[in-house]
Amino acid sequence: MTGSKKITVLSLEQALALPFATQRMVHQGWRVIRLETPAEDGGGNPGDPNRYIGADVGYKDLHSYYIAPNIGKEAITINLKKKEGQELLLKIIKELKVDVFMCNTLPKRYKQLGIDFETLKQANPKLIWCSISAMGPAYPNSAGYDPALQALMGYTYLTGEPEGKPVPCGIPIIDLKAGDEAFTQVLLAMLENNAGGKEINISMAQCAASWLITALPQHQFVKGDTELFKRSGNEHRSFIPCNVYSTRDGMVYLAIGNDSQWAKFCSLKGFETLFKQDRITNQGRMNDKETIYKEIGELTKRYSTKEFTELCLCINLSVSPINTIKEVASLEFIAREMLKTKMPDGRVVSLFPPSFETAFLKTNNNTLTCAPRLGEQTRKVIAEAGYTIDERTILEKNNVI
Repeated sequence: MTGSKKITVLSLEQALALPFATQRMVHQGWRVIRLETPAEDGGGNPGDPNRYIGADVGYKDLHSYYIAPNIGKEAITINLKKKEGQELLLKIIKELKVDVFMCNTLPKRYKQLGIDFETLKQANPKLIWCSISAMGPAYPNSAGYDPALQALMGYTYLTGEPEGKPVPCGIPIIDLKAGDEAFTQVLLAMLENNAGGKEINISMAQCAASWLITALPQHQFVKGDTELFKRSGNEHRSFIPCNVYSTRDGMVYLAIGNDSQWAKFCSLKGFETLFKQDRITNQGRMNDKETIYKEIGELTKRYSTKEFTELCLCINLSVSPINTIKEVASLEFIAREMLKTKMPDGRVVSLFPPSFETAFLKTNNNTLTCAPRLGEQTRKVIAEAGYTIDERTILEKNNVI
């Protein structure tokens, strides 16, 4: 499957988790065709709801939140509630030799829409079929939205100030983790070379739980509930003194992860007062952490952010200014790796860097086609599947596409 033939992915996708997974496939040079629902009489906005979220860039179905995860893709619309739509889907999978089918709709809808593994592998016995849902097919009615899942899986409980409200992470981390897992499992399925195809079900909740590797095991080792992880603001729960400190003109994060780094920090000119015999070990610092945080904060206020950062970097400590997202975009090593696309009005925009520069991206100067309009490639794909203009006209007239 991974030979000279270009891998083709057909994905019934919306929101972020699955579009993020297939975006990673785009970076490999795979052909990704996103499948959406066409407009229906009396309905609201058709297709992926994310098309209509974020800044208006001048096109109703092309808002800012939708663009970044969907660059480099094609888009078709099929009404899978109709028998003709389900037949068309099978025809496309067969004629385009689709390698991978993916979806992130509710599991209860798989058979209703004719997109379940057993149905689709009739069109390609070697099909890799992958779904993302809130909790997997065992919970077919459970919707999976990142903020609610962060609350369910303890992320929100663990995030925020100790005496403040619990808060979710600043990015949709469970969506992104599930997308990465889907990408990984599809690759593994390709390596297995399953002659009878492969069915993969990704549970967003299980993905989230797998990242609780520093929190869930604590139940087995602590003496009581008072020792379990709780919200800890900016400080690290285990390593002292990792925390945020104010400078003359901003804030920095200093992460000291072992005793030798602490010794180097205390050897800096002007910071010698931090040294005490009972602070040599991490446990000793843990016992006196509030005083240590206060003392460090008083010292960092004497420096600008740049001065303090450079001071720590010269002895190889891990330190960083608290950057805004705009400042992150201007970092040289990020700016040079940005993926770019040309908007319909001709404007070229930089969006985000890939996690890894692939040969495909390098060949294309990190530039991908703009995220597709709703159904932009429907007619093209229908023709590839062998449908004539007259047959296509009938499908359009019957609201199948």
